[in-house]
Amino acid sequence: MFKRLLWNNRQYRSWALYDWGNSAFAATIMAAVMPTFFADVAAKELESFQKTAYWSYINGFSVLIVALISPLLGILADRFQSKKRFLLAFTILGSASCIAMYTIGENQWMRAAVLFNLGFIGFACGEVFYESLLPHVATKNDLNRLSATGFAMGYIGGGILLAINLLMISQPAFFGIKDSTVAVQISFITVGLWWAVFSRPLFKNIPEPQLSPQARLPYGGMAKAVFQSVSQLWQTLRELRRYRQAFLFLLAFWAYSDGIGTIIKLATIYGREVGIGTSDLIGAILLVQFLGVPFSLLYGPAADQYGTKACIFFTLSVYLIITLLSYFMKHAWHFWMLAIAISMVQGGAQACSRALYASLIPKNKSAEFFGFYSTSSKFAGIFGPFIFAYISQTTESSQLGILAIATTFLAGMILLRFVNVEKGQAEALGGDHPQSA
Repeated sequence: MFKRLLWNNRQYRSWALYDWGNSAFAATIMAAVMPTFFADVAAKELESFQKTAYWSYINGFSVLIVALISPLLGILADRFQSKKRFLLAFTILGSASCIAMYTIGENQWMRAAVLFNLGFIGFACGEVFYESLLPHVATKNDLNRLSATGFAMGYIGGGILLAINLLMISQPAFFGIKDSTVAVQISFITVGLWWAVFSRPLFKNIPEPQLSPQARLPYGGMAKAVFQSVSQLWQTLRELRRYRQAFLFLLAFWAYSDGIGTIIKLATIYGREVGIGTSDLIGAILLVQFLGVPFSLLYGPAADQYGTKACIFFTLSVYLIITLLSYFMKHAWHFWMLAIAISMVQGGAQACSRALYASLIPKNKSAEFFGFYSTSSKFAGIFGPFIFAYISQTTESSQLGILAIATTFLAGMILLRFVNVEKGQAEALGGDHPQSA
């Protein structure tokens, strides 16, 4: 599939390479290296529980910013003939922020917070415009496969750079680097350069999509468009409530996806707090990066045989066990075992959730409902980091904070238990005439 889709089509290859490039931010900075650097260097003088709490607040704030501006960016992507320009702006913002992270020194956690937030905004907001190019790049028959290929390319590209950075951090003398701290700072530069270099083919080889005059905003029409966007989100919510099973599933999804996102963002800094070394933390995240691909592929046939809802239940059960066991985590091998468990369910939970939701909504409203699915999940992802931070700070124990995250999976499982898939699929086939809520 890679050969036919990528090597024989320059635009496909160029689009997928952007995922290869920007996924370095997710792997090295979001998940693996920056959280431990924040704990060991940027917030060195803070108490252990404060380091974890502050990092949780920083992550929650960055998600909040993206959630607030995403609807506006969606309007810009749909209405202006400037998708590549906006993507370029956010790519430069994200890449430059990563390179600037080299300047973060001891006890400069505020600088780390600002640069991380700017980098995350560049990453997450750039995704809006990057994904909006997909329907203009791929043919109808290649749409799903190119999307999946880009996702896989991101795993691989981000994993390769993370592996290089792990080697550089663990063996700095081999690279002629003073020590591991400097190696970490250099790894931030590599992320910015990796992102910039592999983004270039997209800007060179993919033309700006041409929009019809009706699709463009008139001069001065932005305020009206923003108002219409907010109004549309509310109307979509009201419409979605008519599809009871889809709405009930969405409530479950909001709960457990918040927990999944919190674990991804906070796993390494929590591990650092309990005394696990940097090399073990980064190595385990690297393992998740590569094991996640084959395990994700297993959920397709498993969902066909056992049912998509059953597969989601399985992944949430594993996540619940992971969070409970994390309370007792003390040794490096504990973190490695939990990382393997996460790699078994992380991709499957996301893929099965998307597939089940798609089966519960009418096809003629799929774009509208999936837009709401994406936007609303960003807002749902705010609460986990803030709850974790608040409990960790008030109790002076991040272990109690991790137990609080377990409740998101439990709540998701309880709500999912009441989702009647067959009834929901029948409602979806009913189109515009579901049973009134």
